[in-house]
Amino acid sequence: MATIKPLPELLINQIAAGEVIERPASALKEILENSIDAGAGKITVQLQQGGVKQIRVTDDGGGIAKDELLLALTRHSTSKISTLDDLQRINSLGFRGEALASIAAVSRLTLSSRQAGQDHAWQIQVDGAMMSQPIPAALSTGTSLDVHDLYFNIPARRKFLKSEATEFAHCDEVFKRIALSQPDIELQLQHNGKVRRHLRATGLEQRITAIMGEEFAQAAICIDEHSTGLTLQGMAALPAYARSTRDAQYFFVNSRFVSDKLITHALREAYRDVLHLDRHPAFVLFLQIDPEAVDVNVHPTKIEVRFREPRALHQFIFHAVDKVLASPNRERKPDESAEPAQSVRSYPSFPQFNKTVQRAAQSDGFYRTLFGSQNGFSSVAAVPMAVDNQVALLENAVHSEQSDSGQDTHPLGFALGQLHGVYILAQNTRGLVVVDMHAAHERIMYEQLKQALDIQHLAQQSLLIPVTFQANELEVAVVEESQEALQQLGFEMAVLSPNALAVRGVPAVLQDADIAQLARAILQEIREYGASQVLTVKRNEMLATMACHGAVRANRQLTLSEMNALLRKMEMTERAEQCNHGRPTWFETSLMELDKLFMRGK
Repeated sequence: MATIKPLPELLINQIAAGEVIERPASALKEILENSIDAGAGKITVQLQQGGVKQIRVTDDGGGIAKDELLLALTRHSTSKISTLDDLQRINSLGFRGEALASIAAVSRLTLSSRQAGQDHAWQIQVDGAMMSQPIPAALSTGTSLDVHDLYFNIPARRKFLKSEATEFAHCDEVFKRIALSQPDIELQLQHNGKVRRHLRATGLEQRITAIMGEEFAQAAICIDEHSTGLTLQGMAALPAYARSTRDAQYFFVNSRFVSDKLITHALREAYRDVLHLDRHPAFVLFLQIDPEAVDVNVHPTKIEVRFREPRALHQFIFHAVDKVLASPNRERKPDESAEPAQSVRSYPSFPQFNKTVQRAAQSDGFYRTLFGSQNGFSSVAAVPMAVDNQVALLENAVHSEQSDSGQDTHPLGFALGQLHGVYILAQNTRGLVVVDMHAAHERIMYEQLKQALDIQHLAQQSLLIPVTFQANELEVAVVEESQEALQQLGFEMAVLSPNALAVRGVPAVLQDADIAQLARAILQEIREYGASQVLTVKRNEMLATMACHGAVRANRQLTLSEMNALLRKMEMTERAEQCNHGRPTWFETSLMELDKLFMRGK
């Protein structure tokens, strides 16, 4: 029978490292937070091989005294809290006293530091379980932490690390979060000897623009809202800048980046009336709150928090963002906000059919194309007739199509024209049908993609001219690591350079889509969920994304034949009444309802 015994200190630290130091980016986050807590005005980050080979962070902060260097690498040793009251009112980014000890337990670490007024710096080295005594070193005032060969002594854990490009991309994301939260600090990021980012100390808006880009800044509204004990500042983008992913969402609580369901829900609700269901808002927001009203001691990574008064906070964030989103539309023309006087439900006005049918009927083969010859319309179509008779012919065609079986074989009727390039107007035996052509086509393509993937026959269309586009490190990494998944989804992509990708093949049903946007969306899905999840648990979400990008867009002018083909396809497609996001794809207005709107018979 096994006996109970205490664990060795090194093993304790290595276990802790598994919780706190998930990858190089986790180590970088902890080191940067220590530099900020030390009062640094300038921080330089040097990475080698995505941070796996080396993470070196140098700052000009207050430094560490010689006799405290060993304590700095000892578990549960910290200068930031000392009592329970301190724990309940955290003002620093770090406070657990675990990070440096955990990093030292799974790397070869060198810590050098010099306080103001000291003749020189002092340095200690750690190699797994071995720790040296402090020795003199050359360094300006501040601290330098050099981490080599992360997880060198835990090979099994090192195998879980991804490619150099992927690990660097995660480090870069951590760097961006820190940079956004500390605009008054000068920051530099180097990778493999090349400067990737250099940010001078500046104001908040300028720092946000430097990180998020000019496009975001031009589409964003500044927020500066105050309530009792609460302040919300930053920038929130207008709905037109909405993204297909959540990669442009940054929320900070007392300068700490957090991911919180309460906050996410409040922001989603604020955008709800102005944002499409499959789009995500973009924002960089900073919440200042009394430290006693928020608990940051929830998870070792400190990315999760709890609030003392969650409902009040939810309402504050919701109203603050909702107000600024509504402000551009406050000055409206009187008729823009007017409600229909006769009915709560509004309908499009009945179309002027004559011109539409007249133009369409100019082709002798129009009715032949539309209905075929089995119903006797091929000869009739070539006979010149008045416009009114052409309208009657189209109406009769609808009834004739169903006369043999006695059933309504075409419930969506036959197309009459388009409304503003968005809706298809059709006539059936009961009245008027209005179809959202993008939503309908999206559902059709989604079902086609599902069926094709079910039988593992997703046909690929090679592009005569490959589509190239600029890509970030994470997108490049996904292409390098997920070739098999991309092939199964019908894509052929290749890396052209560290920041450029080429698309050489796409699913045949999506060949008319915006290839670059489609590729970005697919890579984001794989990055967020992983290749295996995308092909199994998250398969339908992925296919919905593909269908959305491949569906016909607004303002695309369709011929009557194309419109009718879409209607027939809808009638054969399962769940065609709703698009992939739950919105209706069509609705019907009976002649009786139209008569009421026009007060006919009164």
